[in-house]
Order: sequence, then structure tokens, then C-alpha cells
Amino acid sequence: MNKGNTEISESPAESGQNRKPAGKRLLGYALRYLLPLALTVLLVWYMFRKVDFSEMMHILRTGVDYWWILLAMGISVLSHVCRAARWRLQLKALGVYPPFMALCCSIFGCYALNLVFPRLGEVWRCTYISSRQKAPLTTVLGSMVADRLADTFMVLMLTVLTFIVAAGAINSFLIKYPVGRDLLDLAGNPFFWIVAIGSVAVVWVLLVVFRNTRIVGKISAWVKELWNGFAVVGKMPGRGLFLMLTIGIWACYFVQLYVAFYAFPFTRELCSEPSLAFGLTPCLVAFVLSSIGMAVPSNGGLGPWNIAVMFGLAVYGISDAQGTSFSMLQWSGQTVMLILLGIFTMAYISVSRKKKATLS
Repeated sequence: MNKGNTEISESPAESGQNRKPAGKRLLGYALRYLLPLALTVLLVWYMFRKVDFSEMMHILRTGVDYWWILLAMGISVLSHVCRAARWRLQLKALGVYPPFMALCCSIFGCYALNLVFPRLGEVWRCTYISSRQKAPLTTVLGSMVADRLADTFMVLMLTVLTFIVAAGAINSFLIKYPVGRDLLDLAGNPFFWIVAIGSVAVVWVLLVVFRNTRIVGKISAWVKELWNGFAVVGKMPGRGLFLMLTIGIWACYFVQLYVAFYAFPFTRELCSEPSLAFGLTPCLVAFVLSSIGMAVPSNGGLGPWNIAVMFGLAVYGISDAQGTSFSMLQWSGQTVMLILLGIFTMAYISVSRKKKATLS
């Protein structure tokens, strides 16, 4: 016991050295929490500034079949379960064997926490599994990086598919919203790629020149453990199942948005148009734009996700009030489900800890 106390105690001088200055801590908190909140508020203001609230409330009161929204909420739970099953394959290959329910709750809690603290949920789920299973945190983080890169690859594939099957809609979107043209112009600017490649080269040179320093050694060790968690996907058993679960996750995401189309009269009309592949094409456009929008750090995607969906629907003649009604109700349904899953996660963790304490 004394030895344990000696290990965790530290002198005032050491404590002062490890403690960050108050200004840096405040700046870190502001960048981590206040900036996403401010961005969320700004984007929500942007979304509502041209919306007729009376028309929007009339749509929500009289024109919605809420059973379809409930079905979309149920499908979202299935997507989280598929994600937990996919993560289990990675962790198993790394020698980490958490119970499946613990993995499901880690995913539930991750998305629930992201509603309040954007991007913190990913860190929490890795920390939770790492501490629960006594596994290296960097290795578990590496598996999460592979998890997210697989999602990024799917978004890229879906974006290419959208450009193929909905080229006219994408062109209309770029003409209507100059920001789209600006992004394409930036991506096609050689100077942008020169700066990007040059920045990577400078970082690489610095790491090579100072490779024998202590800080670079720590970074290298951390990157190596992170890479081990990531690279396991390429050599683990069940790679085919990993691919199937990845497709399953994104199929759930798409289907839950498509199902919501049937909840509103104006989007239901799109589903009756053979020329629009019975609503699949407009749903694909809105889905891809919203998936890209989720890359913007905000509370639970509020703001960028809604605006992206509105943009996608506007291409097919849906008004701002109608698009806002659709996006806000769909987002609200998913948020309610995440809150319920977050409560379930807290209850599960509490019961598990009490059970563990009783057995010990």
C-alpha cells in the first residue's frame, strides 16, 4: 500500500511542472468546447434566418407521419450495433476481448457524449474499453482510427457515386451555392497542393533531423502503437465480415434517411418519381452532403448536418421551410434516441461496476 502511495504522490515542484499554465488550459477548453458550441449557434442562426417559422410549425403539426420517424430511430440503433460488431473484430485481433454489450454501450455513449462535447466521445469510448480491459490506450485508439478511416473511405465512394448518378443535381447545387464552387476551385488550385505537400515535407524533415530527441522518440513510440491498432485491419481474420459490417453501417444510415422521406408529403412525392429512382437519387444527394457536413465540429451535427440536408433537398425544389422542418425533425428524432441510449449506457456501466465490486 505504501509503495502504491509513493508511486502516485509527487512533490509540489513536480506538480507545478506537470500543471499547464492557466491561460493555456483556458485556451484549450475554449477550442475544445466553446468553439464547436459557437459554430453550432452560428450555423443554426444561418439555417433559420430565411425560414418562415409559421410555415415550418404548420408542417410539423399537420403534415408529418411520425411512425416513419420512429422507424428511422430504430434503424439508427441497428447501425450502432453493427459498428460495435465491427470494432469487436479489430479488438479481437489485438488481443482485447470486451463483452459485446460493453462495446455497444461504448458506441452509444460515444455518440451521446458528442451531443455535448463534439469529438470527445471517440476518446471516451477508447478510454472506457482500454481501462475496462486493461489494454494499451494507444492501441485501442489506433483501432478507432481505422474505424474512422473506413467511414471516410465510404463517404468518398458515395460521393463519387453521387457525382455519377446525380451530376445534374450536383451542378445545380454548385450554381446555387457559391461555396461549393469555391471548394472545387481550391481543390483544383496547384498552389494549394504545393503548400499542403510542402507542409508535410517540412514536418517529415523536422522529425528526421530531430529523431534522436526525447520528444520525437515519444511521438514515434506513440505513432507505432497507433499504427499497430490501425494496421491490424489488413491482416486480421474476418476481413470480409469487416467489409460487410462497414457496408451494413452505411446502409443503415442511408435507409434511415430514406425512410424519413415518407414522413413528409413533399419528400414522399420525390419517392413516387421514377425519373428520380423513386426518391433514391435525392436521398443519396442529401445523404452524401450531410455525411460531409458531419466533419464540421458541432454539437451532435446540429447546424452543418441540417444545412447540408436542406441544400440537398433544395436541389429538388424543396423550400427552405420544408427542408428545415425535415432536417430538424429527423435530427431531433436521432438526438432523442441517442439521449435514451446514453442513459442506458450509464445504467449499464453503473450496474457492471457494482457487480464487479460485489464479486471482488
